[in-house]
Amino acid sequence: MAFSFDLEQTDRLLTTTRAVRKRLDLTRPVPRELIEDCIRIAVQGPAGGNVQMWRWLVVDDPEKKAGIAELYRRAYAPYIESQREAVASVGRADANAIMSSSDHLANILHEVPAMLIPCYIGKPSPEMRQGQVAGMYGSILPAVWSFMLAARSRGLGTAWTTLHLGYEQEAAELLGIPENVCQVAMTPVAFYTGDDFKPGSRLPVEKVTYYNGWKQR
Repeated sequence: MAFSFDLEQTDRLLTTTRAVRKRLDLTRPVPRELIEDCIRIAVQGPAGGNVQMWRWLVVDDPEKKAGIAELYRRAYAPYIESQREAVASVGRADANAIMSSSDHLANILHEVPAMLIPCYIGKPSPEMRQGQVAGMYGSILPAVWSFMLAARSRGLGTAWTTLHLGYEQEAAELLGIPENVCQVAMTPVAFYTGDDFKPGSRLPVEKVTYYNGWKQR
């Protein structure tokens, strides 16, 4: 039996799920049930061996959100300074909007209704081969993206961030995360304002797709 999808709607979801920073609604609570609906979609994502070593930590306590936001800002300051220097050195003018958006998120992060920290039971080690590391992250990152897609379809904005991981141990202590568990990202979760998201600017497919050999088009 052939199954059909509404490709127009599916493609719109996939091409307009943007990192939302400035348009997060900080005044409207996000029900836990709605976040759980998105996680319910996320856990249908692929997991190596179907072992499902993921765990989903939702942070909506004001003091704990403030703690995570402070760790994020601590890492953000040197990061964005280096980004500004890099942009200035090449004379780019198109990065100002992105950096302004990033600045805004850093400033208001503690105010978002909720944060989602996806975790993996296990940690990468120097002894792991590349295939093992790829398999580990490949067993949770697709599910996180599914969460973000599910959130978008329900009127929620998200943004993939990893800066707080520079202080992962401190975040683990704040949230009671065991030593054998690694955090892989953090995404704010809030209703978004407006809905005129468009596909992002990307390199042409013909330029980034090869056949049967590197740079063979």
